Amino acid sequence: MPRDSHGHLVPGVISPLRSVPKHIRRPEYVGKSEPSPFTGSDVYPPETIELIRESGRIAAQAVALVGENIRPGVTTEELDQIAHDFMVAHDAYPSTLGYRGFPKSLCSSVNEVICHGIPDDTVLESGDIVNIDITAYKNQVHGDSNRTFLVGDVRQEVVDLVDRTEEALRRGIKSIAPGRQVNVIGRAIESYAKRFGYGVVRDFTGHGVGGAFHSGLIIPHYDTDRFTEVCEVGMVFTIEPMLTLGTANWDQWDDGWTITTKDKSITAQFEHTLVVTERGAEILTLP
Repeated sequence: MPRDSHGHLVPGVISPLRSVPKHIRRPEYVGKSEPSPFTGSDVYPPETIELIRESGRIAAQAVALVGENIRPGVTTEELDQIAHDFMVAHDAYPSTLGYRGFPKSLCSSVNEVICHGIPDDTVLESGDIVNIDITAYKNQVHGDSNRTFLVGDVRQEVVDLVDRTEEALRRGIKSIAPGRQVNVIGRAIESYAKRFGYGVVRDFTGHGVGGAFHSGLIIPHYDTDRFTEVCEVGMVFTIEPMLTLGTANWDQWDDGWTITTKDKSITAQFEHTLVVTERGAEILTLP
């Protein structure tokens, strides 16, 4: 079991790449070291938004299905298989598979892992939490979502962190309105998180999504005067706050992906893909 003597995670064994049927269209970056620069717009017409909604629904359903299978004794590798099979069965490509060399169909981030955890032979134990981040690609657009799940009997301060991280996402969504700068989202999230003394991760943000997995648009989760792009009707992006019980500073494993809190404190995350509407925002990643 890949944990050290203190119970902290260490890299496990990663299985070979999963196959995807040939009839399922791949994103342009598969087989390349990095994606091509995105030259499109983050504002989409209604017909494309409906396609993003379809991809988002598949991603959200995959997250929900994985959540139903989370229990003590299951490995993150087994959860990856469940998500992969579900997306393929719905003619969707798992967006993370082959993105900049990422080897799996979802990100599984356990306990102190902030984001980008690689599914492996890690066995989930009672008291853990695990974030499941899934993006589905279909009809040439991506939909991106994640949720944090409890494993067995989790201590109350961690349960509270998970609940409040989801509430932080809701508050970020409520702050959206046409004409407002995207940095109001981070202001809403951090002002709420500060009530409880949580760390707010700054270096990993929400992003534009749709025609590209990551378009270049940055959505901050902290209070800042930067990122002054103005919300427009039809603009599509993710909000995905990452809150911690300790520091927001982080380390990266040698795999080039796994990000953990520097002090090994527990961290939670929730994410939706959204479209800006005349009245605020609509969630595109609902099951």
